[in-house]
Amino acid sequence: MPPFSLTSTVTNYPTTLPYEIMKNDILGKKYALNLVFVGEARAKSINILSRKKTYAPNVLSFPLDITCGEIVICPKVAAKEAKDFNLSIGGYIGFLFIHGLLHLKGHDHSDTMEKLEQRYIRKYGIT
Repeated sequence: MPPFSLTSTVTNYPTTLPYEIMKNDILGKKYALNLVFVGEARAKSINILSRKKTYAPNVLSFPLDITCGEIVICPKVAAKEAKDFNLSIGGYIGFLFIHGLLHLKGHDHSDTMEKLEQRYIRKYGIT
């Protein structure tokens, strides 16, 4: 697996975010990551199969081993939620990507994770 790959089954995702740079910053250059953007039906299907949850999630993170993983983001769900976080749709997708990266790094939801998210949001100028 290459150090970073991006695939999509949808066309409505931000192409200007520095995904690979963000990945390298948080997980390191040697970590292999596949970022996938999917529609709601596919996100829901993945969530059912992997977590037994019956809704379309905004982001899912899958560590495959200690050196590689996958992040799945549903832009349509993100678009519905962005305003609740006072972010643009692209900014919220950037936040979700950071959130997924931190999960792959081993962080669980906590004050520490939130502080790291805020640090990277500022660092990458996510609005």
